[in-house]
Amino acid sequence: MLVSYAAWAGGLMTNTNYHIAFDRMFARGATFEIDAAFSNPAGLAWGHEGWQLSFNWQSPRQDRDITTSFPLLQPMYGSTNHTFNGKATAPFVPALFASYKHDRWAVSTMIGIVGSGGFVEYKEGVPMFNVLLASMLASNGLTPDHYKLDSQMKGKQYIYGGQLNFTYRLLDCLSAAVGLRANYYDGYYRGHVRAYDHPVFDDLVGLELDVDQRGWGFTPLVSVDFHSGPLTLAAKYEFRTKLNIPNTTNTLSAGLGGKLQQMLINTNPAVLQTIATTLDTKTTAYKDGEKTRYDMPALLSVAAGYEFTPNLRASVEYHFFDDKHAKMSDDRQDKLTHGTHEVLAGVEYDINKTFTVSMGGQHTDYGLSDDYQTHTSFACDSYSVGFGGAVNLNEHLRLNLSYFVTLYDDYKKDVPSYLGTGQAGSDTFSRTNNVFGVGIDYKF
Repeated sequence: MLVSYAAWAGGLMTNTNYHIAFDRMFARGATFEIDAAFSNPAGLAWGHEGWQLSFNWQSPRQDRDITTSFPLLQPMYGSTNHTFNGKATAPFVPALFASYKHDRWAVSTMIGIVGSGGFVEYKEGVPMFNVLLASMLASNGLTPDHYKLDSQMKGKQYIYGGQLNFTYRLLDCLSAAVGLRANYYDGYYRGHVRAYDHPVFDDLVGLELDVDQRGWGFTPLVSVDFHSGPLTLAAKYEFRTKLNIPNTTNTLSAGLGGKLQQMLINTNPAVLQTIATTLDTKTTAYKDGEKTRYDMPALLSVAAGYEFTPNLRASVEYHFFDDKHAKMSDDRQDKLTHGTHEVLAGVEYDINKTFTVSMGGQHTDYGLSDDYQTHTSFACDSYSVGFGGAVNLNEHLRLNLSYFVTLYDDYKKDVPSYLGTGQAGSDTFSRTNNVFGVGIDYKF
């Protein structure tokens, strides 16, 4: 019911910000540092000789709002326009990196939240279900001034990943790496919508949902790195990850309360059957054992880095997420106009042997369309800006600090027949995003 994309950089189902160095620079596809275990595994052929470890912690905060314009909202909320505010949080998001290099070869690993990640809650529910119930009641002569609406929706969606890479320097200027990532999907959907006769408190109609989803998928990946003098060129390809996640349904109920049901039995039994069929159709996807596709798309990243001086480095990078060929629920991938395009750039400067500062930016274009956007799963194109720094506490230990903000474009969707009611309405989807991060790198 509720796909809870939280505060992450990357594609519709894939994250790219694990290490704090990404948050403060973005374009990390040509790095040789420890975060190359994700962003450029082949580049570790020129990295630190011996062991490296890194622990990273991020705290993202995001609003996911739906502003709906529809006549039926007037008696429900006092205005034909109402904003349903969704709060997405993931207060503690860790990531671990490790690598070992000896001469021409290296092995590395990364463990983190590789897809989606976080919780989202709509304390007033979402218009999809609130308006649906209100419309059903209105068609039977019950307007919102005759009942009270109690609605709440929340969800969790994490894809945990553990990645292992093997790197080898083929030539003095060329290296390659292969890897495999195991992905574990863990999510749930909890919610209810109830309309009850106030002050009698007799349920008129209601929907209650409690569903858990868990499953596995695997991602092969390859990367290459060309390094000559100050120039580095790198490319990485992650294959599509198939995730077909079954429901474990703890609670699923949708129906009319006794008072309304008896009224319709006496006055219009045909409408009673229509309502029952509608509610059953709306809840089919959440029945026990039903499966939902959450494929992570194939990802191609290419990057170029250049060291202008021993203290000044810059990189540019491009990502393509092949979302059009990654299966989604109800084949929603077909409703995208194209896969996700991302352009990234960053610069890093060593002030001295102790302090480093960096900043970067990213633009993300998802290829959205009206048919793709829904109340329970929507995205917005964005620009992100990040900055931060690193402090070499000693020759082995480095502290990383970062902050980045994402600025989203609002997406407005006009609907001639809102939720099949025959009346025009519109939705404006908007988001905000702020991420703070801190990390520790250690070299043996």
